[in-house]
Amino acid sequence: MRAEATEAAAGEPVLASYFHNTVLRHKSLDDALSYQLASVLDHNALTATALQEVIAAALKSDPTISRCMRADISAWYERDPACDQCLTPFLYFKGFHALQSHRVAHWLWRQGRHTLALYFQSRVSEQFAVDIHPAASFGCGIMIDHATGLVVGETSVVEDDVSILHSVTLGGSGAGGGDRHPKIGRGVMIGAGAKILGPVRIGEGVKIAAGSLVLTDVPEHTTVAGVPARQVGGKTEAAPAYTMDQTLDSDE
Repeated sequence: MRAEATEAAAGEPVLASYFHNTVLRHKSLDDALSYQLASVLDHNALTATALQEVIAAALKSDPTISRCMRADISAWYERDPACDQCLTPFLYFKGFHALQSHRVAHWLWRQGRHTLALYFQSRVSEQFAVDIHPAASFGCGIMIDHATGLVVGETSVVEDDVSILHSVTLGGSGAGGGDRHPKIGRGVMIGAGAKILGPVRIGEGVKIAAGSLVLTDVPEHTTVAGVPARQVGGKTEAAPAYTMDQTLDSDE
């Protein structure tokens, strides 16, 4: 990323100070992330300086945040054809910013600092049109493409290597408490506009077609489509999240 930022600064001198402030002057990627998130979440209620201290404390306390952040960058680079540099999601993609901000909010939630965690959630919602409850759990290697309109409920769990497109809802199916949100298995791809409601289990390697409404468990390595969603076609590839193939087979 340093090499990419150096080349970008040379190619666009108008933005040279921007690349210096966001990447080149920092000693580590964690430091750069703290600065970047604090800058985009800055507000008069909680300044960038105070935010940067909170984010840095989270990264220092929980190395998993940094490890997953690096895996997330790789996920964007490997899966998104519009992402030709590792620097791109770090600087420009609100899905990346929203997810890393959520990782900090989740750390705060687990520390019992619920008020500040909810503040982070609120700022992320305002800035990025992404609403993720701080108690929701995400694994590593997550790509949230475009991100606008994403809603993730409190007891949702998203495992490693999942790809999610815009306008997706991982929501509840009623007003009751307890475990009420979806559990998403490894390698799943969730198409744009899909709604998954209730404490349903989406198995490993599932493909959920755009615009689908999922209300029941989905077996691993299957494709579902429709309203309500039903199984179509045969077995999926090992991890649809990697290929990002939005089409259905001809026999589906």
